[in-house]
Amino acid sequence: MTKDNPGFNTLAIHAGAQPDPTTGARATPIYQTTSFVFNDTDHAAALFGLQQFGNIYTRIMNPTQAVLEERIAALEGGTAALAVASGHAAQLLVFHTIMNPGDNFVAANRLYGGSVNQFGHAFKSFDWQVRWADPADPASFEAKIDRRTKAIFIESLANPGGTFVDIAAIAEVARKHDLPLIVDNTMATPYLLRPLEHGADIVVHSLTKFIGGHGNSMGGVIVDGGTFDWSKSGKYPMLSEPRPEYAGVVLHQTFGNIAFAIAARVLGLRDFGPAISPFNAFMLVTGAETLPLRMQRHCDNALAVAKWLKTHDKISWVNYAGLEDDPNHALQQRYSPKGAGAVFTFGLKGGYEAGKRFVEGLEMFSHLANIGDTRSLVIHPASTTHRQLTPGQQVAAGAGPDVVRLSVGIEDVSDIIADLEQALAKL
Repeated sequence: MTKDNPGFNTLAIHAGAQPDPTTGARATPIYQTTSFVFNDTDHAAALFGLQQFGNIYTRIMNPTQAVLEERIAALEGGTAALAVASGHAAQLLVFHTIMNPGDNFVAANRLYGGSVNQFGHAFKSFDWQVRWADPADPASFEAKIDRRTKAIFIESLANPGGTFVDIAAIAEVARKHDLPLIVDNTMATPYLLRPLEHGADIVVHSLTKFIGGHGNSMGGVIVDGGTFDWSKSGKYPMLSEPRPEYAGVVLHQTFGNIAFAIAARVLGLRDFGPAISPFNAFMLVTGAETLPLRMQRHCDNALAVAKWLKTHDKISWVNYAGLEDDPNHALQQRYSPKGAGAVFTFGLKGGYEAGKRFVEGLEMFSHLANIGDTRSLVIHPASTTHRQLTPGQQVAAGAGPDVVRLSVGIEDVSDIIADLEQALAKL
């Protein structure tokens, strides 16, 4: 590490933050205010006209939020970021910035169930169409692209199966067709994997998960990679054409490699309003400080648990990329050599009913619809997070009837295994 190139652990603690200039407080303050006083009328006019950066209203920006944004942008290696109320809000604002009615995008069919639902149902209200492709087959993405396609969307580490995706190969398809590659990096976090280094243009997170890390605050973030030419094709008018609400400002021309983050803020967040609260931003900033320590413990524990489950006679299969004989192991070693993450799935002999009984028999594991907590978590996706999908969609998403998903916490691994063992013994 040098002063000009700090290491990841240092960035997790210091990026974006300075002692408070008024009080000297070392921790980032919670600026619990709705609005901010202007210096004079010219200052106010410059802020509203995008001629000067600064705080106007907490729905659009806030100093606590700004620290969170700068920190995540630094950890991901991006040029700028926008923090919002949730991961779903981040995805909505990303697509609002690039899509018009009648447009489509190509998405991996192995995604978090909530994203499958958002893309396949809620987005129809905007006349945005999703086309599904197989993340294990980059050519399947190309086959779905036409003149109205605006983006490709994947998860770096797919939820719930915990499978790594060949980001670079899919990025080649995106570049060939002048499309931005959007990557949800929630499961891997920038500690394990930085998608922008492999060809992604935009990264999104549910900060609710590993970056916050304690299951106490909702949040999402959009990270602008600063790599995509939004003016080249003419397909992204919100960035490449004059904006009437800002006196004809052309955002890409004016803001260059931070234009996407600016557009998502001043055209999306401004009008849809999914603002993150200052308190949640503060909690997520605090959580980010211990991200590298927690993620390594998550990975170490998960690998030990996966190895143990693989030997159990009531388990039919274990899908964890950290296992040397796992089909996804080579991709894991290529993209994420520090570990395979905390979340993985396994199959119970006995199928759907066995999965439900197993979850109910656990004592230390928390049965809930979240991942990335310090605590070990469990869910049976087919009866919960993915139940709105058809049986075929459930299987395609890695959430078939026998599947149990674990999010392995940072407790003592012997206690985690003991809880699994007693629950299996009840079957």
